[in-house]
Amino acid sequence: MNEDTYNEMNQLHESGGAVATVDQLIQTLRDDKNYDRLFDALLLKKRLEMGVPVVRPTSFDNLPEDRRAEFEEHYVNAAREIGSLHLEAGSIPRAWIYLRTIREPEPIVAAINALEISQDVDEELVDIALYQGVAPAKGLEMLLASHGTCNSITVLDQQFMQLEPQVRQECAALLAQTIYRDLTATIKYEVERKQGSAPTEETLRELITGREWLFAEDNYHIDVSHLHAVIRFCRSLDADRDEVRLATELTEYGAQLSPQYRYAGDPPFEDYYTAHHHFFNALTDTDRDAALDYFRDQLAGDAPDSDKQLTAYHLVDLLRRIDRTEDALDIAAKYLLSVEDQLEFSFAELCAETGRYDKLMEVSRAQHDPVGYAAALVEQARTP
Repeated sequence: MNEDTYNEMNQLHESGGAVATVDQLIQTLRDDKNYDRLFDALLLKKRLEMGVPVVRPTSFDNLPEDRRAEFEEHYVNAAREIGSLHLEAGSIPRAWIYLRTIREPEPIVAAINALEISQDVDEELVDIALYQGVAPAKGLEMLLASHGTCNSITVLDQQFMQLEPQVRQECAALLAQTIYRDLTATIKYEVERKQGSAPTEETLRELITGREWLFAEDNYHIDVSHLHAVIRFCRSLDADRDEVRLATELTEYGAQLSPQYRYAGDPPFEDYYTAHHHFFNALTDTDRDAALDYFRDQLAGDAPDSDKQLTAYHLVDLLRRIDRTEDALDIAAKYLLSVEDQLEFSFAELCAETGRYDKLMEVSRAQHDPVGYAAALVEQARTP
């Protein structure tokens, strides 16, 4: 806006009054695509109409209580309009300022997910998508393109359990694809260099089968800490996702690494790659009973109670996901009742899932919990 604009406002105010002046200002700001000032002007007009002070147009001060809701509705509509205008202009970060305020992230999610990914990524977009949790899977994809695998895994590791389950799956799947692709490409290069011609095999499993020399002299072909982390992320995948197969093959690769690179995990994943191989097999119904027995055997051993509780927690989670909830209920009743708070596990919810309110009554009675017993009694009566 130039000096003429201010002179015109003075003249219009003298001839047409305050309303005409503000209306003209709104039109000028809209034409100039000065959307941030337009937001202020839209609220200035509303305060003018309401007969309250206009010096701080976006403020909720000096509003009559009986008209506060009216101003709030106008505020929301103005923020929605300005957010949409910024999106149309291609400025997701500016749009987010307004749509975040009114808690309407959906247009931002759609805009971010529609972006083409390149190495030249706007850091503000990464911050909104990933760190602020608007579109985490897309944000991770952007981070991979701009900062590489190492930074992406580090960031995801810090946020993983705070993400929604579906988002965790999307992020785990993306990293599994990335690690698998990179590792397979490296193995193919090694095989071609060794045998003098490109290998005909395509999968990682096929490429490493019968080629023990790949692992000779403590050799490895990818950052083993990345491999370790991604396999852990993949425990969040549903059985029907293609990436579970990739994760299973990654465990087969990891199991052949030198012992110094096979870092132990927490129970029941001390033998990290073997344990995860069984986990994914159980998930996908590949020799499932043997896979489940691997974890049951750890419960039957001489491990400390704390280790058995961790093992039971993961086994219960696995059993629930493969629809063996009755088995999960028995294990939970035996090992997890005393550690529900620490492990963010609810025995009551598991009983509700299975409709076994009789089991909840039995346990509540044994634990001298009359409230839990009463809740189970009520729900059992409600159950057809």
